[in-house]
Amino acid sequence: MKKIAKHIKLGKEGEKIAKQYLENKGFSIIEVNWRFHHKEVDIICKNGTTLVFAEVKTRTCDYFQKPFEAVDEKKQQFLTEAAEAFVCNFTDFSEIRFDIVSIVFNNNKVRSIEHIKEAFIPGIDS
Repeated sequence: MKKIAKHIKLGKEGEKIAKQYLENKGFSIIEVNWRFHHKEVDIICKNGTTLVFAEVKTRTCDYFQKPFEAVDEKKQQFLTEAAEAFVCNFTDFSEIRFDIVSIVFNNNKVRSIEHIKEAFIPGIDS
């Protein structure tokens, strides 16, 4: 069995927690870890009639940078391109939104979860 890097294990745990968090908030999960070529969307879900593409960022410390701050312009572009591919095959929505779920662990426990709705708008510089 391969040894999984700590940051990958942490990321997978964060995605699991974010999925549960969104479900508890009434979101309907459509896909988890959906891939389009080399681009991936962590969670695709619906909130009412809004199709939500959620990026999950998990860290053990937020002293130097909040997890959501790691979603830079390049990552936003990747998410936008993957979303465009997904939308071509999924028509049950009236709006699209890009969210970030930011999770910080401390001593193997969740210290904070921050859900940033409409974290960015494609094509508009932040």
